[in-house]
Amino acid sequence: MASQDEVREALREVQDPELMMSMVDLGLIYRIDVAGEHDEDVAVTMTFTSPMCPVGPQFKKSVEDKVMSIEGVKSVKVEITFVPPWDPRIMASEDAKFDLGIWF
Repeated sequence: MASQDEVREALREVQDPELMMSMVDLGLIYRIDVAGEHDEDVAVTMTFTSPMCPVGPQFKKSVEDKVMSIEGVKSVKVEITFVPPWDPRIMASEDAKFDLGIWF
């Protein structure tokens, strides 16, 4: 059995390959859905820091692999979206904003 919180925590270990920061802290995870009779099917909606991300396919694969490593998960679907566009000023955690040099 997987939970949204468990998936989110696992995804904290996946780093954006260019910024070397957690994709969760960067705000790149838009949605996590857990379904199935025993909460074994996971769907993740995410984005990249830019639509032309050169390592997009590798990044997506890292997310799929990390979710599949969670005990009880039988399937994972990762959807990439650019709506809304990623904006670190709004979507990133306070720690990520600090690391990125975003101060308000």
